[in-house]
Amino acid sequence: MSDPTPTATAAAPDTTKDPTRVALVMAVIAVGAAFALSIAAILMAGGSDGVGVTAGGAPAEVHVALSEFAIEPGAITVAEGGTLHVENTGSVPHNLAVVDQDAAVSDLAASETGELSLAGLPAGEYTVICTISGHEQGGMTAPLTIAAGTGATPVAAAPDEAAGGDHAGHGSDTSAEEWARLDAAMEETIKQFPAETAGTGNEVLEPEVLADGTKHFELTAAITEWEVDPGNVVEAWTYNGMVPGPQIFLEVGDEVEIELHNELPLGTDLHLHGINIPNQMDGVAPVTQDLVKSGETFTYEFTTDEVAVAMYHSHHHAQMGVPNGLLGMIYVGDLPLPAGRTVGGQPVPADVAVSQEIPMVLNDAGVIGFALNGKSFPATAPVVGTEGDWVLIHYANEGTQIHPMHLHQMDQIVIAKDGYPLDEPYVVDTLNIAPGERYSVLVELESAGTWVWHCHILPHVEGDDGMFGMVTAMVVEPKDA
Repeated sequence: MSDPTPTATAAAPDTTKDPTRVALVMAVIAVGAAFALSIAAILMAGGSDGVGVTAGGAPAEVHVALSEFAIEPGAITVAEGGTLHVENTGSVPHNLAVVDQDAAVSDLAASETGELSLAGLPAGEYTVICTISGHEQGGMTAPLTIAAGTGATPVAAAPDEAAGGDHAGHGSDTSAEEWARLDAAMEETIKQFPAETAGTGNEVLEPEVLADGTKHFELTAAITEWEVDPGNVVEAWTYNGMVPGPQIFLEVGDEVEIELHNELPLGTDLHLHGINIPNQMDGVAPVTQDLVKSGETFTYEFTTDEVAVAMYHSHHHAQMGVPNGLLGMIYVGDLPLPAGRTVGGQPVPADVAVSQEIPMVLNDAGVIGFALNGKSFPATAPVVGTEGDWVLIHYANEGTQIHPMHLHQMDQIVIAKDGYPLDEPYVVDTLNIAPGERYSVLVELESAGTWVWHCHILPHVEGDDGMFGMVTAMVVEPKDA
């Protein structure tokens, strides 16, 4: 084959001439070279009608992109014995597996790639999904056709090169039956709320008060069964058998001991995220302490010195332990309320009293997946109150993504960030919470009814199979009922 690159015989431009003309000539040469190289790539691939061709009846290799929350292309066709080149184009871990088959690519971090060989799978129809909890429901599922036959078929282009644009996988070729199924799925899942599941997280952990007044708490880290939503029982990593772990309430000036027992197969530690503690109690093995190995115990000792809305979680292999459930809430003292003030047009009574203090722990990965307080809709627990009540909500993001939490109808008065009271509280209807952050909001239950409360990244709450994940409700009963 002759050299396809035209620049091989191009004369060098005379740089003593007009520099503008020189620049133009150089640009034309560069464009011509790029075009010629593209043509050469096509010819060397064996054809001129596509990105490249194979000798089989379908492409032998297909590029598959994973993102929040989609698999592209939305329908995959590959030759028998072919390979899927998988790339995570999103910002959180994803994987790809053929349902009911021993063929999968393990978790890929953002920008990582992997290969899924389909060798051994006969021609036929399959389904591929991301198996990370909640991701399939969020839209990460696609049909896979493994085709046999002969002929020449263009190799599938990478999704970002292909013409696209449909309605989340549903376009003009979607049947009336499928549209009807989508309607029915949404209604069916919503009617299940609130669904009963085994286990309740956030139970209050009472201390043992020692002779010197020290408050002694015990936490046991272990792998236990946890029902995230009806029938979805996972092997969660838990404190005291629950997700989130038990709530711990303290007062400023308390002497505290937290005794951690490790029944995990992996070593662990306990980081008190947002509590002032001595360095040797910071819970970062091996920096501040030795690793608490399986079967061992370690006691964290500290004295509380200020009001805090904080979290506790593992730090050793936290990318595994925290998404799988090793997380909980810990509080010191009481946040001051903006009593007698008007915030964003919302008056707060001088004698305001909180009827409920509500933790709202956000998760989005691991075996727990998209969840509020360790449960996924329709198993998320509604908050029930009465018109005129004031409730204090503590959001805590223990996940890997941001979550804009939207409460229908009612103002959220943001009074603290990461446990620090705000000099200037403010009002929102949607509050964006990043990983590691805590926000405390004061809410007046103004209007009777069932008001939806959810993350406003919509694939975190709705998919083709209906509503799921990070959704619950604020149920406000009439005052005179």
